[in-house]
Amino acid sequence: MLSNHFENGMDMARLAWSRLPHSEDGELDGVGLLSTSSNRNGVESLDYEVIENYAYREEQAQRGKFFVGYNVAVKWFFALLIGIGTGLAAVFINISVENFAGWKFALTFNIIQKSYLAGFLMYILINLALVFSSVYIITHFAPAAAGSGIPEIKGYLNGIDIPGILLFRTLIGKIFGSIGSVGGGLALGKEGPLVHTGACIASLLGQGGSTKYHLSSRWLQFFKSDRDRRDLVTCGCAAGVAAAFRAPVGGVLFALEEVTSWWRSQLMWRVFFTSAVVAVVVRVAMGWCKSGNCGHFGGGGFIIWDISDGQEDYSFEELLPMAVIGIIGGLLGALFNQLTIYVTRWRRNYLHKKGNRVKIYEACLISVLTSVISFGLPLLRNCSPCPDSDPGSEIECPRAPGVDGNYVNFYCGKDKEYNDLATIFFNTQDDAIRNLFSAKTIHEFSAKSLLTFLVMFYTLAVVTFGTAVPAGQFVPGIMIGSTYGRLVGIFTVNHYKKLNIDEGTYALLGAASFLGGSMRMTVSLCVIMVEITNNLKLLPLIMLVLLISKAVGDVFNEGLYDEQTRLRGIPLLESRPKYVMRKMTAREACGNQKVLSLPRVVKVADAVSILRSNKHNGFPVVDHTRDGEPLVIGLMLRSHLLVLLQSKIGFQHSPLPSHSRSGSGAIRHNFSEFAKPVSSKGISIDDIYLSSEDLEMYIDLAPFLNPSPYVVPEDMSLTKVYNLFRQLGLRHIFVVPRASRVIGVITRKDLLIEEESEDSATMELQSTSVRGQRHKTRLLEENGADAERPLLNGLLVQNQRYLKGSFIIVFRDNGRNYSCTLSNLSMLAHIFLFSHFGTSSKTCFNMWTCNEVTLGDVDHTKF
Repeated sequence: MLSNHFENGMDMARLAWSRLPHSEDGELDGVGLLSTSSNRNGVESLDYEVIENYAYREEQAQRGKFFVGYNVAVKWFFALLIGIGTGLAAVFINISVENFAGWKFALTFNIIQKSYLAGFLMYILINLALVFSSVYIITHFAPAAAGSGIPEIKGYLNGIDIPGILLFRTLIGKIFGSIGSVGGGLALGKEGPLVHTGACIASLLGQGGSTKYHLSSRWLQFFKSDRDRRDLVTCGCAAGVAAAFRAPVGGVLFALEEVTSWWRSQLMWRVFFTSAVVAVVVRVAMGWCKSGNCGHFGGGGFIIWDISDGQEDYSFEELLPMAVIGIIGGLLGALFNQLTIYVTRWRRNYLHKKGNRVKIYEACLISVLTSVISFGLPLLRNCSPCPDSDPGSEIECPRAPGVDGNYVNFYCGKDKEYNDLATIFFNTQDDAIRNLFSAKTIHEFSAKSLLTFLVMFYTLAVVTFGTAVPAGQFVPGIMIGSTYGRLVGIFTVNHYKKLNIDEGTYALLGAASFLGGSMRMTVSLCVIMVEITNNLKLLPLIMLVLLISKAVGDVFNEGLYDEQTRLRGIPLLESRPKYVMRKMTAREACGNQKVLSLPRVVKVADAVSILRSNKHNGFPVVDHTRDGEPLVIGLMLRSHLLVLLQSKIGFQHSPLPSHSRSGSGAIRHNFSEFAKPVSSKGISIDDIYLSSEDLEMYIDLAPFLNPSPYVVPEDMSLTKVYNLFRQLGLRHIFVVPRASRVIGVITRKDLLIEEESEDSATMELQSTSVRGQRHKTRLLEENGADAERPLLNGLLVQNQRYLKGSFIIVFRDNGRNYSCTLSNLSMLAHIFLFSHFGTSSKTCFNMWTCNEVTLGDVDHTKF
């Protein structure tokens, strides 16, 4: 009861925080935004469940152990290609951004030696040209490349197919758009877009390339199912984080904690391998750049903020200011999330509805505003004299023009002076963070300059987020957090009067706190921060501020990506069901809509009419028993039915079931024919031409449906149904009346299938298991058994192993279960008689030793 009151109080706090005056819940028409009504504007679910129809089973039966090994080898090879491709894309983006920024700053510094006004105009024009190129690419070539892309990828891995997010043009738009927006000095980062870039590379590799741009390769077209593509995209997401931060372990944990909804141990190994490949590629690129091959700033722009020479120890008194940093991060992070919601809704309702031209004007206006602030504010700041440098220090004051580093001489009257505000503004974001994190630079930044930068950059980050350019929030969040973290460090140094306290360490903790308060990540963010700072001693402090900031932020709203996912109208299934679902059943969730089902043999005209009259993506297929009772025999997907209508191969004149399909080779469809192209709606009913003669034909759906869909009883709680959907990645689930009888119970030991080479002692202890079912299936196929024989339909388990001189068979007759004991000598004759001549139960009782039992009474270890 207390927990319920607490949860209701939390909900009320979030509601009070997020209530918007004069808000409108219209459609999301911005770039990359989806509709929140009318069936999500074409957003569909993905079929992560394997459809085990007869075409799939025939294809699997023809594959041996060699193919299984080949399949695994190809998956590892694709993981290698994803790592190499994402690493090279990151190298290209980083080197391009560094060179554009380097040319911009070098040219600006050369011009301001003669005229600050001319340098100011040149600075604005260069930034404006870069931002214009980025927004033009997005609005006219790749609209799905706007934003970070993480909410869309998170929705895809949750089971939502969002059109256009994994196309080749989206990849191109993401790469070149990130270069323009980040190189143009906007208050955003390239790390979020790199996650989307890795996902696009993985998806394109999985489908063999891009058919639209004639860049496809047939030998790469190996993975056809949504499940395999999902695994590849997961590897791409981890590779993007590993490439952005040079944090391979952090990339794996980011994919596990933030973007994926389904995980397994085999996927963990491939994701880890992909991240390791990215780390190797980036390391090689950095070594190449250090030799002077990458142009300006020589490091290639890869994030590595080494503060291993920072604060080595901390005292108990410092835990209080560190906790304060966590509280500030939670409050500012929650405020940032809420302000971005305000701005995004305003853009959606008033600005972005006016077309692409307005989006271009908006981005260019923000670029000019950012340039004016970053150039103009340092002009208003007085320069400070350079500190006395240590003999062994590599820090030069002031730094040479056109290179990266601390102590920028900007609008200073003397040579041995620097402008602390220009040290932050007149650098790329990576270098500005490196300056804020720098150790042994006490009093380099004044509290006034830090506070000024915090207010202005925080405002710019809120306004910039949501424009029609690729935009990530990792690096802006780190800059915001490191600014107020360094402020707290200054106050701590002045209060405790200790020389071992380093302001750069507090800047790192502030960066972690703001990311934790905004994005609400914990484990992955903690590992990323440790990897990029190369200082394991700070791990306990990072954990402390992350826990505090996340706890404070959760009081007000959800994480940044969760809020943006909701704003985009992506119907995400969260990790935990809603509280109200505990009081609802599966039957109540179905509503009062009548179930639209298909018969086993459907007329083509009826199938076309059903497909045209509704938008359902799955239909239960119902047959009837001899007694006339309806029997659900499986699930037919809309996409599969459209393939059958388009091919016309399965058409027949008779309205009766085609029993000949049980023979080998009767299915004239490959399982790969039913695969839907990635990021595409596939076949539409309007694309299929059917003549009047075709409409009078029939289709037997039995070979093409999913004969084993997931089924739940009608009184199951909606919470359990929700967990099934979330954990298994389902798209449909059948709600049926509660079953009247039980034909068997499966326990853990029934699933522990041993290999055929086991010794007899182990076999004696094993239950009547799934292997017996495999022997039964093999025997029925060899004897050509017909499905119409009642005794064969009643056969539950047929264990053909020699078990200490006896053989057990369990079968059902007239609604009752019987357990019979056979001798080894008569086993084959009895099975032959039982299978081929439909021997009655009376004959069986005379020949065998039989007793009526329930399935739970059968002693699996006695014989």
